[in-house]
Amino acid sequence: MADKLPDNYTVIDIETTGISPYSDDIIELSGLKVRDNKVVEEFSTLVNPKREISAFITNLTGITNSMLNSAPDIKDVLPKLVEFVSDDIILGHNVRFDISFIQNKLKKYFNQELKNESMDTLFIARKVLNLKNYKLSTIAQNYDIDTRNNHRGLKDCYITYEVYNNLTGRIEPPYVQQTLL
Repeated sequence: MADKLPDNYTVIDIETTGISPYSDDIIELSGLKVRDNKVVEEFSTLVNPKREISAFITNLTGITNSMLNSAPDIKDVLPKLVEFVSDDIILGHNVRFDISFIQNKLKKYFNQELKNESMDTLFIARKVLNLKNYKLSTIAQNYDIDTRNNHRGLKDCYITYEVYNNLTGRIEPPYVQQTLL
């Protein structure tokens, strides 16, 4: 059984047109490759959903329809994200949401799936913190992490990375193995 959380992993975050991996689309894919708890590489791209996004999504993310019009297609960028992640453990906040979209699009367009282990800062935070809610911004504010311009993929990756680094000292060995999903 592992007695500490990994120092090598890839943080991912996506932005989407909605909450259903089956009827909604990815509009931004982002990642951070981390080695020895240091960010060594970034990946981020907008993705053209081939349809208009709602004003709600624009207000939430700052991503506009005009920004997406010239963005690449999901079929062109998803393989690049998979290559970037490689066989790393995937770290995210509410990571199953992100992975469900990625899995759905991988299956739909490439008949593939991610088989990576994952860790979720949401799960870890619920084990070790007592907060009013466990939104990424709430957890980040608990550690005085800057959340300006959140709800953008790369920014949320950095917030998740900082949250993870703050949480790692708080988690006890019995929870470490449970953290890997």
